Amino acid sequence: MTRHRRPARAALLLAAGAAALSGLLCGCGNAGGLEGAGATPTAIGPVHLWPDLPKPTTTPLDYGETQTERVPGVKVPGDDVHRLDPVAVVQAEVRAHPDQYTGADGLYEETVRQLNQCGSKPRACPVLKAYYRDVTGDGRDDLILGIKMPEQQLAVRCYMPDKGGLVRIMSTSDQLIGVELAGRDIILHSVSAGIPGYEYRTAWSWDGHQRAMLPTRDEIIRVEPQGSAKPAPHPRPSSSAGRR
Repeated sequence: MTRHRRPARAALLLAAGAAALSGLLCGCGNAGGLEGAGATPTAIGPVHLWPDLPKPTTTPLDYGETQTERVPGVKVPGDDVHRLDPVAVVQAEVRAHPDQYTGADGLYEETVRQLNQCGSKPRACPVLKAYYRDVTGDGRDDLILGIKMPEQQLAVRCYMPDKGGLVRIMSTSDQLIGVELAGRDIILHSVSAGIPGYEYRTAWSWDGHQRAMLPTRDEIIRVEPQGSAKPAPHPRPSSSAGRR
């Protein structure tokens, strides 16, 4: 009799295991059960167009994105940029490049005159409020300055402390309508020319190889004009409204 009971018991255990496995695979609608995610889209890799195009024979234009400069005459005690006078930093750069009106060091003559009068006419001073953020990731705050210029131009410059001195790691200017700090990125907003309802956004990020802030992302974004947002619909009163 014992010999006949073992096969029967094994068959029952095998059937119970199969039923449990089937329940796990189908989920059977139980909360927390496994469910299929549907078909997975096929991954499509990049396709190189015109791979036989010749290599460039002329040097690309240099827009000065990687140009850095140690600001002459500016000392940073303890590598703490909070202790610096922002106006004195810009004035030191002007003294180092007195006849520079274009490029990374360029400022309008009118802006230079206003800069020299910041002490007596602080309201007309072109140097805006300074901001501090560790954009290089070295654990120390860097100095971010904005300089107002004619024709709605705004120069944005960023400086990092380095061994008791100050190094400019970013300098650009444009007709900007906004500047943001997002993480360690400096994001510049400007109106797109000829495309109403859109704006340019350029993100400048620290590049450890060049040891400079570089424009790593440049995009055109759709923005809703002010006042174009539709008001939210009023909720309907419930059947108990007005009852006490």
